[in-house]
Amino acid sequence: MAGVLYYFGRYELQMIIFAKNYIMITVGIIPARYASTRFPGKPLVAIKGKTMIQRVYEQTQKALNHVCVATDDGRIFQAVTSFGGNVVLTSEKHPSGTDRCAEAITKYEELKQVKADIVINVQGDEPFIDPQQIKQLDQLFKLPETEIATLIKQVTDPEVLQNPNKVKVTINKNGEAMYFSRSCIPFIRGASVENWLSHGTFYQHIGMYGYRKNVLFELCQLQKGTLEVAESLEQLRWLENGYKIHTSITSFEGLSVDTPEDLENILRQI
Repeated sequence: MAGVLYYFGRYELQMIIFAKNYIMITVGIIPARYASTRFPGKPLVAIKGKTMIQRVYEQTQKALNHVCVATDDGRIFQAVTSFGGNVVLTSEKHPSGTDRCAEAITKYEELKQVKADIVINVQGDEPFIDPQQIKQLDQLFKLPETEIATLIKQVTDPEVLQNPNKVKVTINKNGEAMYFSRSCIPFIRGASVENWLSHGTFYQHIGMYGYRKNVLFELCQLQKGTLEVAESLEQLRWLENGYKIHTSITSFEGLSVDTPEDLENILRQI
């Protein structure tokens, strides 16, 4: 009996040591489509001698050891290959970047013979994305309860509160998202809108997500709910189905490129 107890105890100790020394593998996936409605060919536009997709890739590499572009276009595939980046071709029929990430991570694992634990969906239209934000997102997965993670920023500009293109979010005391909206949340009763910032704390969503790989695959099986349809925000589908989204506060908002005018503004700033 004593011998059995000794062996069982040693096995437990080995498992504890393994768990402490285990290093999670995080893969940054950069979805990149050519057929953008407002800016066709956006990933391939030149910014100071490099394509936008190369700049996003190189910034992501500063934060993660594993990076891959997911595209449905041969021109983008060739561009990434030409600068030595990892890239996989994905279906043209994906309804969202989340679905494209799920296909891409499976192909990347086969390509590189690795098993990912965490997948970070990096925005492909932020050529100067801050690597520290990617690391900040990755750090949230040191908490075993983290299923999905994203970044938020405190609102300091009152115009953001009324801008439906700037998504707002409320969080609970544990830093988990309670709701996302294009409207201002929370509503401050008894105060004029221009004074709301002095009556409460508001957060803007910074649209980069991290997922545990198994959760990512689960999310792709969910059907659209009434909240997502109403606000056109995919993350509401996850909340409506009971998933938790952990947040971390950042002070930096990246410069995204949605239109040619956005690109011109960025070029003037660099």
